[in-house]
Amino acid sequence: MATKQITLNRYRTCFAVLASTSALAFTTPSYAQAQDPANFYSSNKMTMVVGSSVGGGYDLYGRIVARFIGNHIPGKPSVTVRNMPGAGSLTSVIYVATSAPTDGTVIGIFNPGIITDAISRPGRSKINFTELAWIGSATDSFRMCNVWHGSGIKNYDDLGGARVVTFGASGVGSGGYNDVAILKNLMKLNVRPILGYPGRAEVHLAMERGEVDGECGTADGMPESWITEKKVITVLKTAPGEGYGIPPGTTWLGDRLKSASDIAVLNFLTAANQIGRPFIASNQVPADRLATLRAAFDATMKDKAFLAQAEAQKAPINPATGAQAEKIVAEIYKTPTDIAARANEIIK
Repeated sequence: MATKQITLNRYRTCFAVLASTSALAFTTPSYAQAQDPANFYSSNKMTMVVGSSVGGGYDLYGRIVARFIGNHIPGKPSVTVRNMPGAGSLTSVIYVATSAPTDGTVIGIFNPGIITDAISRPGRSKINFTELAWIGSATDSFRMCNVWHGSGIKNYDDLGGARVVTFGASGVGSGGYNDVAILKNLMKLNVRPILGYPGRAEVHLAMERGEVDGECGTADGMPESWITEKKVITVLKTAPGEGYGIPPGTTWLGDRLKSASDIAVLNFLTAANQIGRPFIASNQVPADRLATLRAAFDATMKDKAFLAQAEAQKAPINPATGAQAEKIVAEIYKTPTDIAARANEIIK
């Protein structure tokens, strides 16, 4: 029996060698052609997957980058935008990482708040963000919380009153949800998140209709008239220092915390804002094409026409390369387990 098994294995080995040699003979020319970026991208369209609905900040950056990045890819492919909201933008990340074509024709932008959720809840996480192919980030995020001018809320201290103050957000794990969870469970304020909105545009409509009192996010993606006509009041910011669109003198949450442990948790929960507008691809994309995409992204960030368009749409640009974004995410994953565990209790 052993002799027959050895003989069978030899036949299998011979067949495998012949098959692989034959396949190589037939596929080598087309593979070489596919490896030429100009050849490949000139005959393939690209897709930009946006992990939110139309109208918000992620959609804004996704569309601006989509408009210009193709000019910096050999072959100059066209780039189509596809919005894929859901689960705080996790739906789009899972699609890019596991279901989308892995040939370098699909990249995505998502809400990085879900990175925090993945680290603080490792048993339930569906994605390890260190294993994604990082293209880069268009800018960091300086987040704040705003309330509608007719809500009756005037400042940070009003959030601790008898009345429940509601904030709209897309879903658990998103930056907007995490911010409200910090206010409720770390800062002990009388606030409540209202979830289920596909993106910020829908939250903005809800604020105008009086369905919610406010939202937490960045200045980009906010209707310009809200600022010029003073339709919203900024009641707090989530990081120290001055940031784009943050009124001088705005309360920083860290100034209202007393313990170093609480501040460490706050810093962890807001760490992903360092890569506020991140772009990714599947880690199965061939290395040479990933290098092409990274180089194209970096060139786009310096493109004068791109920068002019971003300025016109009030989208600040403070980019990070793919390697820098990768390093930031790796550092966030090094967060001590006790801090991550406390963070899990806060954003649960």
